[in-house]
Amino acid sequence: MMEALFSTTPYLKAFSPSFSSTSNFNTKPARNIFSSICTTTLGRNRVPDRTSLRISASSQSVPSTTQTITSVSEIPLKMKAWVYDEYGDVNVLRLDEGVSVPEVKEDQVLVKVLAAGLNPVDYKRRQGKFKATDSPLPTVPGYDVAGVVVKVGSQVKNLKEGDEVYGDINEKALEYPKQFGSLAEYTAVEEKLLAIKPSNLDFALTGGLPLAIETANEGLEKAGFSAGKSILVLGGAGGVGSLVIQLAKHVYGASRVAATSSTGKLELLKSLGADLAIDYTKENFEELPEKFDVVYDTVGQGEKAVKAVKEGGTVVELTGPVSPPGFRFVVTSDGAVLTKLNPFLESGKIKPLNDPKGPFPFSKVIDAFSYLETGRASGKVVIYPIP
Repeated sequence: MMEALFSTTPYLKAFSPSFSSTSNFNTKPARNIFSSICTTTLGRNRVPDRTSLRISASSQSVPSTTQTITSVSEIPLKMKAWVYDEYGDVNVLRLDEGVSVPEVKEDQVLVKVLAAGLNPVDYKRRQGKFKATDSPLPTVPGYDVAGVVVKVGSQVKNLKEGDEVYGDINEKALEYPKQFGSLAEYTAVEEKLLAIKPSNLDFALTGGLPLAIETANEGLEKAGFSAGKSILVLGGAGGVGSLVIQLAKHVYGASRVAATSSTGKLELLKSLGADLAIDYTKENFEELPEKFDVVYDTVGQGEKAVKAVKEGGTVVELTGPVSPPGFRFVVTSDGAVLTKLNPFLESGKIKPLNDPKGPFPFSKVIDAFSYLETGRASGKVVIYPIP
């Protein structure tokens, strides 16, 4: 039996951004921190006023959905970013056009953000559910990023300017995540958290992948899933669930994949690789005679999930209460994992799924969050293009 809760590694210290003078600061210490960083940005250690950025017109593989940049651009001192100064609903979000472009640390790269995926952790964090381990306010939200490297730190070894990359910018989702996230024109990210973008995917598709595919894969690994085993995925049409189905079937070699969804999404489940698509509005999956080696619960139905697992099997819980033999883990962001999975993305064995209502433009971040919070999205909710 696996432990109910995995221990986490020491947190990655967050980078503190510099916001415009219109930002609301809740404490004097926070103001001092941001003021200091602003001085660094604009003083002798500042980013050069004019740093050339070149992105070739041929760098985009799907012209119909991909932003193409053909002219030479420059890294500015200020940029647009979505910010919240207090915890609350979507109405605490505001677009700030005077946020300082972050300076990179020696192990970081500066990414020109072209797309960003939204995740449930983003709105739960904004609602204040992780206050005890959150970084100080104000916050630029966003975990998932896809974009182009425009500046590299002195200790960066494998990435260079012009590389098209994607990744989850927070090493640990709930342990002091970065104050400066991906819902901005630029963001600074540790090299080890990024991977080269799959060559066959555009930025809109890649932007929604990192946290979801890392979560899907790490859950399968920790559950000891392997070829010949069976799995039931609860919430198979969601961002994580849709990737669990594909990974289990096409990468891990599952003998049988079952998944739940509402009536209108059953065919989607089958197209992803599910052998059995269960309509949760008409059937109780826990009452089926068939039991599974692993139940991967993305929707928080732990008490029912344990009734669907074989004796000696495992239940992976992403949310809600955990009951043995269930366990929950805190996903670790790792660019090496994305690199390992890239061949399956490039071969088409794994296909990213973005919700058809999107992508949402940068100006519609509040609408995108509102939609995500309904719980009705299929696949990922993505912000694209980001100016």
